[in-house]
Amino acid sequence: MITLTDLYHVLTAVVPLYVAMILAYGSVKWWKIFSPDQCSGINRFVALFAVPLLSFHFISTNNPYAMNYRFIAADTLQKVIVLVVLAIWSRLSSRGSLEWSITLFSLSTLPNTLVMGIPLLKGMYGDFSGSLMVQIVVLQCIIWYTLMLFLFEYRGARLLIVEQFPDTAASIISFKVDSDILSLDGKEPLQTEAEVGEDGKLHVTVRKSTSSRSEIFSRRSHGPNSGLSLTPRPSNLTNAEIYSLQSSRNPTPRGSSFNHTDFYSMVSGKNASSVSPRQSNFGSLGFDERVNGVYSQGSGYPAPPNAGIFSPVAGAAGVKKANGGDGGKDLHMFVWSSSASPVSEGGIHVFRGGGGDYGNELGGVAHQKDYDEFGRDEFSFGNRTVANGFEKEGPALSKLGSSSTAELHPKTGPQGESKPSSMPPTSVMTRLILIMVWRKLIRNPNTYSSLFGLTWSLVSFKWNVAMPAIVARSISILSDAGLGMAMFSLGLFMALQPKIIACGNSVAAFAMGVRFFTGPAVMAAASVAVGLKGVLLHIAIVQAALPQGIVPFVFAKEYNVHPDILSTGVIFGMLIALPITLVYYILLGL
Repeated sequence: MITLTDLYHVLTAVVPLYVAMILAYGSVKWWKIFSPDQCSGINRFVALFAVPLLSFHFISTNNPYAMNYRFIAADTLQKVIVLVVLAIWSRLSSRGSLEWSITLFSLSTLPNTLVMGIPLLKGMYGDFSGSLMVQIVVLQCIIWYTLMLFLFEYRGARLLIVEQFPDTAASIISFKVDSDILSLDGKEPLQTEAEVGEDGKLHVTVRKSTSSRSEIFSRRSHGPNSGLSLTPRPSNLTNAEIYSLQSSRNPTPRGSSFNHTDFYSMVSGKNASSVSPRQSNFGSLGFDERVNGVYSQGSGYPAPPNAGIFSPVAGAAGVKKANGGDGGKDLHMFVWSSSASPVSEGGIHVFRGGGGDYGNELGGVAHQKDYDEFGRDEFSFGNRTVANGFEKEGPALSKLGSSSTAELHPKTGPQGESKPSSMPPTSVMTRLILIMVWRKLIRNPNTYSSLFGLTWSLVSFKWNVAMPAIVARSISILSDAGLGMAMFSLGLFMALQPKIIACGNSVAAFAMGVRFFTGPAVMAAASVAVGLKGVLLHIAIVQAALPQGIVPFVFAKEYNVHPDILSTGVIFGMLIALPITLVYYILLGL
């Protein structure tokens, strides 16, 4: 029977976490103490130092030789059951998709174990439950988050192939990805170059698009103080101005190269003889061009205005000379840059490690109308039509209406029959995805903290080797602050969001149902199946009812796959998690 003293111990362990979160929220929302740039600096400290060292501390002090394998088996079985059910659903159901499978897997199986789970379960069931939570953290960091990355990169690879090799993908036998490409998340325009080998198969090279490479060159050659202006100005230059078509509703088609003939066909008159041929990255997207004052509507979009518009992606490098002289006309093209999610455009990347410009990630808020539209949307997995007539999630590579960059659906023929697009051989796809996952992992400090912590625990508990006091103290001085700083960072993130419920009430209710009821129900079934009883069964169910994990949200934001839903799961889930877990704790203790 749960007593009032037991409840007080639980509140003593958890309420301080909420105090840190509320203080951070008030410092931005009410008292205006921190600017977005300052919040970004705090978040970067948390991502690079506090949380990795906190993970290292917990993992390195946990005895790996005393792990409860039955408890681990229950946790693993829960995730396997959910994966199998979602795989069958996405394969057999017309409403199933890879994007929704990834999101539902995150919601139902990946709770906030490190920050919220360890102190909460310790307050409920004692110190030994904290050891069980550390075991779950190890598996999450090493296995399940890696699997999530694999699924996201698989999705990115499929989108890239479907867009650029819709009919010849099965002939691809190798991919070579330039070393400066860290992910296929769609944030940067990519281009592909295919060569036909002697065997008649395609060898594909993936590299950053022309505009992206030129931006890097421009920054390196001109420098920050070279006088190069990024200010929009009238279009009176004799060059090609690159426009960024950026919208939270539109996804990011990646560019592909087109041949010299295509390039010359855009240019007429004396410009045609003076423009040096080169490959471009705008081939299959459709473009708006103005040659000698005449617009050609390549994709149905309106002609660009006369003011040069530079996006944060294109930057100053969007200005390119179309010819060597000064007498030519302007050549306008649309470059599709990364579409921002409808929640916190440029928002904070909580606990994100490595590889990113954190300086501007807290800066702005997405268009308010996008939030309003998402808030009013009726929840549906199927096709929906918006006011302008576009389908929100159509049968073929939906361009509008999803918070993800694009939805993968099989093509449909004229009679409505399904025509799944072919893919390269499994071994080729697997190698490509593993390369990209490896590049992501080696730039994430949490990867190193987990592996180093596990390695040290294996050594220290095997041979009873104590960590030198000077090293242990150096780590603990920051790791001790990790828990509070993590919750403080969460409060900053909450304050910078325009809405706590960003995905709409109906979707939020569904997401909370998956998070707090479906996940614990599957965990209960898996625990009973492996023979967990008593307190271990209670711990397994309560930890499955913890709020949404933060790392899955970071992945969803980076790959733009339902970030609004995962954001709601983190923020709103954190607010209602304490009463819900207390209800589970009381009911299981009866």
